[in-house]
Amino acid sequence: MASQLQIQSDESVLLRVTHSNMKSFSPEIRFSLQMSVEAVKDKLWKKCGTSVNSMSLELYDETGAKISVLSDNARPLGFYSPLDGYRLHVIDLDPASVTSGGWLEDTSLVEKYTISEEAYEKLGGTFRKFKETLPLKQPPGQESKISDNNNSEDLCANIKIGDRCEVEPGERRGTVKFVGQAETLAPGFWVGVQFDEPVGKHDGMVKGKRYFDCPPLHGAIVRPDKVKIGDYPEKDPFEDEEI
Repeated sequence: MASQLQIQSDESVLLRVTHSNMKSFSPEIRFSLQMSVEAVKDKLWKKCGTSVNSMSLELYDETGAKISVLSDNARPLGFYSPLDGYRLHVIDLDPASVTSGGWLEDTSLVEKYTISEEAYEKLGGTFRKFKETLPLKQPPGQESKISDNNNSEDLCANIKIGDRCEVEPGERRGTVKFVGQAETLAPGFWVGVQFDEPVGKHDGMVKGKRYFDCPPLHGAIVRPDKVKIGDYPEKDPFEDEEI
C-alpha cells in the first residue's frame, strides 16, 4: 500500500499561479510533487513577496473549480493531486503586506518627486547643464559615445512595456517594466526589467529614483542591446529534470 502512494522523485507539475492582491501576477511555475506545502510557499514568497506565515494556498482545476485548500504545511504537494494546467491561488492574509493596496502594480499610487522649471535651472550638476557643455568639452572619441546613445534609442523603438524578454548575461527571463532615459544613470536609453526569479539588484528604485515597481531583488536596468524580446527559451529547460 505504501509503495502505491510513494511519489516518484522525478515527478513535477506545471501550475499557473495567481495572487489575491496582484491582478497582473500570473506566472506558470513548475513544482516537484515531493515538495512540502511549506517549501512551495517559500518558493512563492521569493516570487510574489507574500511571507510564508501570511500565505494561504488554494488549488483550482482547469474549469475554475476549487479542488482543495493546501492547509497542511507538512504534506507533500502531491498529496493534493495537482495536474499540469491547474491554478494555484495565493491568498495574502496580512493586511499590512507589501502586496496590499496595489502598491506593487499601480505606480500612480507612488508619490512622485517634482521640481519646478525655475528651481531646476538653479541647480548645478544637472544633465541639462552637462549637455550644454558638450560642444565645448567634447574630447576625442566622444562622437562614438553619442552615436552609441542614438543607437540605443533605435533599439528601444522595438521594446515596449509588458514585453517578455531575456537579459544577458545569464539568460535571465523577465518582463519589461521601463523604457527610456534614466537621469540618475549614464546618458542614453535604458530598459528596466522585472525578472521572474530574484536575480536582480533592486526593486525598481536606482540611486533614489523609482523607475518601476517590482519585488525586492527582481529588478534591473540595462542597456537595450542586452535585451532580447520574446519568452526564451520556448522549451522549459527544467521540464525533464528533477526539481
